[in-house]
Amino acid sequence: MSLFLVNLLLALAWSAVTGSFTFFNFAFGFVLAIFALSLIREQVGSVGYFSRARRVISLLLLFLYELVLSAVKVAVMVLSPKMNLKPGIFAYPLRVDRDFEIAMLANLITLTPGTLSVDVSDDRRILYVHAIDASDPDGARRDIAEGFERKIMEAFR
Repeated sequence: MSLFLVNLLLALAWSAVTGSFTFFNFAFGFVLAIFALSLIREQVGSVGYFSRARRVISLLLLFLYELVLSAVKVAVMVLSPKMNLKPGIFAYPLRVDRDFEIAMLANLITLTPGTLSVDVSDDRRILYVHAIDASDPDGARRDIAEGFERKIMEAFR
């Protein structure tokens, strides 16, 4: 049985024992189950489960940081009296090769204000990205590679 399923079952058991099936109580039970499973991680062979959870949380925190940062940048651009924007589409060479990873990268880019994933090449090696300000496409490529793409590869490989 996968440890994630065990974690969910323990959280459900916590909700049943406490008699409260609210989201917050279930989430607390889930965190409590993570702690309980971490105490016996060598016995159940779950070392990888917890390191992956940390990496996924790291990806989530990076996304939230980038979301706030780009929202502020777009707000400043829109509210400035002189909009000196150079919108454009640039090609981003992908290092991720799995469909799930490509879809996640494209969605994270699209959910970030000021950027939009337009298309993926047929050979799945190039992602075309529209940016509201594409004056520095090399910098945008570097930001994607060192940010979202690196964190996705760390979390899911």
